[in-house]
Amino acid sequence: MITVFGSVGLDLTGTVPRLPKPGETVLGGTFASAPGAKGANQALAAKRAGRDVRHICAIGRDAFADQALVLLKAGGVDLSQMQRADAPTAIAMIYVDAHGENAIAVLPGANATLTPADADAALAGMNKGDILLLQQEITQAATERALDLARERGVISVLNTAPFLDSTPALAGKASILVANETEFALLCNGKTTPLEGLMRDWAKAHHQTVIVTLGAEGARAATAAGQFLSVAAFKITPVDTVGAGDTFTGYLAAGLDAGLELSAAMRRAAYAASLACTKPGAQPAIPYDAEVAAALSKGSM
Repeated sequence: MITVFGSVGLDLTGTVPRLPKPGETVLGGTFASAPGAKGANQALAAKRAGRDVRHICAIGRDAFADQALVLLKAGGVDLSQMQRADAPTAIAMIYVDAHGENAIAVLPGANATLTPADADAALAGMNKGDILLLQQEITQAATERALDLARERGVISVLNTAPFLDSTPALAGKASILVANETEFALLCNGKTTPLEGLMRDWAKAHHQTVIVTLGAEGARAATAAGQFLSVAAFKITPVDTVGAGDTFTGYLAAGLDAGLELSAAMRRAAYAASLACTKPGAQPAIPYDAEVAAALSKGSM
């Protein structure tokens, strides 16, 4: 079983012809609300990829709470350790432009109530080789405690560096597997972007971990502490909405590893799943099911 220790919330999404600049008002089009937050997105992706998943999280007691949980519940994600907090349910305010690009602001609410003690509870009963999936939308103290416990117990920790925070560089090296997009990885490398392979190899060796950099339409790259370098392609699609693509990749990656796939196969499956997630609007509603990904992989291998 995959354990996700992280966020849950509701996405409020508006479409706009282009993303507004600071101080600018742009007249938009449609509005929609859907379950979201990076932890919940990744938990649902891993579940739709065919694995058993438990999501340890905190949610409010307000009207948004039931909306935020509807797809996790329908999908069969284990929420038995979810907490009800005396704080608002987390909200993400999202703008999506005509090209599928997005800008997001997150109001953490109940997610910010999770503590290091909750990390202890999350890892209770986890054993060597189990997979723990983490993001950075709950308190960093709780995430750091979870990473430290995972290392002590031989649990495979997968840390997604989004949203990138001032404290991210200090935590990044503690994970077994680090997943970052190209912008986030550059921030870890003091703004350097090239040569990407060299930077990734250096990072993996220095931190004794596997680092994966997602590159959108160009797929993903990975460097391991043992010196291996991998490259996988994305599935060719016309993007509608890129919200949640990174979470889909991370959830599917964890699912593939949990199923015993080699890293390259898990990454390829995750990259195709992330591509498919861009063909529909929204985050959780767009996450593909395992059968859809298998069909895309079959087409991609022809």
